Amino acid sequence: MREEKILQFEPFRLDITDERLWRGEDPIRLTNKAFFVLRYLAEHPAKLVTKDALLDAVWPDTNVSEAAMTVCIRELRQALEDDAQSPRFIETVRGRGYRFVAKVTIVDRSPALGQADASLAQAPDLALRRPQSVAVPPVPLVGREAELARLQQWFDTALKGERRVGFLVGEAGIGKTTLVDAFAAQVGSEKALWIGHGQCVDQYGAGEAYLPLLEALGRMCRGPEGGHLLALLRRQAPSWLMQMPALQREAERASPDRMRNGTTQARMLRELAEAVEQLSIDRPLLLVLEDLHWSDASTLAWLSYVARRREQARLLVLGTYRPVEAIVAAHPLRTLTQELKGRGQCEELLLDYLSEKAVAAYLAMRCPGRGIPAGLAKMLHQRSEGNPLFLVTLVTTLVRNGKLVENPAGWELPEGLGAVSAGVPEGLRQLIELQLERLSPEEQTILEAASVAGVEFPAAAVAAGVDLEAESVEARCETLSRRAQFLRSLGPEAWPDGTVAGRYGFLHALHQEVMYNRIPAGQRIRLHRQIGMRLEEGYGDKAREIAAELAEHFVRGRDAPRAVRHLLHAGQNAQRRSAYPEAVAHLTKGLEVLGTLPDTVERAQQELGMQTALGMAWMAVKGYAAPEVGSAYARARALCQQLGDASRLAPVLSGLWIYHLGRAELQTAREMAELLLRHGEKTQDPGALGSAHHGLGQILHDAGEFSSAREHCEQAFALFTRQLLSSPDPIPFVQDGRVISQGFLAMTLWFLGYPDQALRKAQEALAMARELSHPFTLTSALHFAVVVHVCRGEKALAGERNEEMLALSVEQGFPPFIAGGTIGKSALLLEQGKIAVDEGIAQMRRSVDALRATGVRIGLPRILVLLATVEGAVGHVEEAFALLAEAQDVGEKTGERQHDSALSQLKGSLLLGQAGRMEQAEDRRKKTSEAEACFRHAIDVTRRQEAKSLELRAAMSLSRLWQLQGRRDEARDLLSDVYGWFTEGFDTADLKEAKALLEELAPRGGKSPPRRKR
Repeated sequence: MREEKILQFEPFRLDITDERLWRGEDPIRLTNKAFFVLRYLAEHPAKLVTKDALLDAVWPDTNVSEAAMTVCIRELRQALEDDAQSPRFIETVRGRGYRFVAKVTIVDRSPALGQADASLAQAPDLALRRPQSVAVPPVPLVGREAELARLQQWFDTALKGERRVGFLVGEAGIGKTTLVDAFAAQVGSEKALWIGHGQCVDQYGAGEAYLPLLEALGRMCRGPEGGHLLALLRRQAPSWLMQMPALQREAERASPDRMRNGTTQARMLRELAEAVEQLSIDRPLLLVLEDLHWSDASTLAWLSYVARRREQARLLVLGTYRPVEAIVAAHPLRTLTQELKGRGQCEELLLDYLSEKAVAAYLAMRCPGRGIPAGLAKMLHQRSEGNPLFLVTLVTTLVRNGKLVENPAGWELPEGLGAVSAGVPEGLRQLIELQLERLSPEEQTILEAASVAGVEFPAAAVAAGVDLEAESVEARCETLSRRAQFLRSLGPEAWPDGTVAGRYGFLHALHQEVMYNRIPAGQRIRLHRQIGMRLEEGYGDKAREIAAELAEHFVRGRDAPRAVRHLLHAGQNAQRRSAYPEAVAHLTKGLEVLGTLPDTVERAQQELGMQTALGMAWMAVKGYAAPEVGSAYARARALCQQLGDASRLAPVLSGLWIYHLGRAELQTAREMAELLLRHGEKTQDPGALGSAHHGLGQILHDAGEFSSAREHCEQAFALFTRQLLSSPDPIPFVQDGRVISQGFLAMTLWFLGYPDQALRKAQEALAMARELSHPFTLTSALHFAVVVHVCRGEKALAGERNEEMLALSVEQGFPPFIAGGTIGKSALLLEQGKIAVDEGIAQMRRSVDALRATGVRIGLPRILVLLATVEGAVGHVEEAFALLAEAQDVGEKTGERQHDSALSQLKGSLLLGQAGRMEQAEDRRKKTSEAEACFRHAIDVTRRQEAKSLELRAAMSLSRLWQLQGRRDEARDLLSDVYGWFTEGFDTADLKEAKALLEELAPRGGKSPPRRKR
């Protein structure tokens, strides 16, 4: 059936029936394609028409370039005598598309409507003036002038290179999206810029890491200038491109090493931050993230990261959220915004209700003509309370129901103001319900299924939940979107199985919420299951890409087997992005659902995969000694034994030795590492062998067996390097094996007497960690560097690395490193006199308590010795002795012996200090004798441990004592023997001090003994 209408935009009219453009009585010649471009633009007045939408509408199924569209636009401007710089009809939105800015009136060519009637047909959305087809028009922006000006200020600041992060805050329907859209249209028409838009989703958004960011990037990459962004991502943010397989080249998808270095959260945060900074050099970037009260933790981490960066960027990140929902759900967004505001790194703009004056302004724009009935604006303001969505929905309902009508004399209320007020629902949700009831049963059924599919949905998925063909569903959705009833069109979408269908979104999330909540529970379950199965079928072997969405459908659809499978995949997807809180949530839910299935071999196999993955996730979230880590890996080991499946044992044993070592359960940790070693030797798995040797190296290091520890660390590094070259998918490990084994080797080499080699290895480990940009690995590498610098006496460098480690630990939330870094910082400040004694010691003791609270016990004796050193230095001798006693007791119970020599040496020094303060010679002699015994014991320990650097320190302590006693020759012989062993590190503090002491001990007129070579 031909459309009988004319589109009028003075002084032109476009005859749809005859396909001609008129100016008065004069026809204007247009080419066929130019006519259809003009028609499409005029049928969508005041709306942004993207280039993609225009190409799809005018050149369907035809592969043409944008040049063809540009030629048509140029032809139309000539025909309309329009100026691109000051447009009256066609406005260019740079980089995005076009907007028809003239006022459009519909004239129905049917005999039922004459010219006089045509003037009554004015409507911003082009709907005919029939009650059943009156549509919701674009919401005019009224009462938001101040807010729009505030957004413009943020943007102007961003244009100067000062990045801005801002939040629009308000309840549902308050007009956040309308304001954002108006602002984007305003700045987009004034200046060429990038605009990205991402939406958080209620049903599964919180579990899908980086969901709105990936959506925004995907849309921009598929846009007119997406090639530029794709090339930038390929260069600077490959880990992000990795998350969007549909945008990758075939070679990139097939590359076996694309996951080799792992995709860490820190790497993803850094890559995208740097990419958007680079992107904003070419043109400013406006990034809109809507409904952040449903956001995932990883998106919030990126927001925090990008807000805190100081590099110049012409970037404005604009987020929207509902504060009440964020508070009720205890969403971390509120904490984030408060922290950023406290540091001056973000701003918030609270949207209030519209005033009565603004309501009147809206009515004047919505119902143009001779006048509005008296009292209507006041009544609408009272009933809607100034909520814009309520107001718009209310007015549209009044018009559709014939309560508010237009005639030649103006707008009227035939039943009077009282009748209208009496018939208006009390709330917005009730009003939406009333609107839904006026749709046809078929339309209601489609919208119900659509609400289950999500705020945005593909028509093909909805069709699976209704008894209609996909084409029919898409046609109904298209009709609703053209009438602007509940839906908006988002363009076509293609699935991996070749399905191509339209994608649509609800005009407001509240529409989807209301519709979803009115569906009976049984029907809702059925719809989730059917839609999930259709999505699963459509994505085939690529279903893992949407695992979080599928998991939610099958959880709500009570399809436990499918839910379990997709929850595991969703957890693994999150881990690949280093989104560990999301991984924990998916895997924990998976275990919960798994528990509802029969106890079969298949269930045990699935649980094994989930427990193994969960152990690693917990390790990153709560620390390697957390009880949750031990529980997950212990259960996974029991399942391996139950199934007789040794092939999946390596990551489990790796997790167990890490867990037990963290709790200073050295014997159990060693048993796990030795089991892993035997398993690795049997399977010849370099990853398993590397982890086993690293575990044994770290355990032996802490036990004071430094030579054996060195051998294992060297083997571990070689094996991890071999694994990296041969396998793109190493066993799960919370830190990079090469960095950690190299770091422990560095510390071990210092103990063994190789200070320069220790420094080189520590520097190599730190360089590798920086290249990986994996936060937990980098924090560990910084810790190794701190220890080596402290041991070498390089206090300034140690302080710098400690500050960096502490800042990273606080940022990422690593409690053990926060505690350790705070202890080190306090000790340094005390030594420099930059903090009060009592305050510094109190900070150190609080940090020790915090470390204990994490479950970490390894390294505790060393920390207690450090605290005892500080207490002794300020004269708190009794407190120092008590700490040393505790350190000795802990070490004897756990088998940690690395600290034994330092403990005995410090005890000897404290005893000497006491001896110097005693009045009785006999008392002094006894204390001095005790001190000498401590120094001798320290030397004996170091010789058993082959810890030459510690032996040098203990020898200096004993030599100084003998020097005071006049035993210069004994002192010189002892120290000379140890000093002569060294072949490197002569610029370090210890060796310099030893050399100076030897010169003091040299015979008068003589020289200190020459260094002996080994």
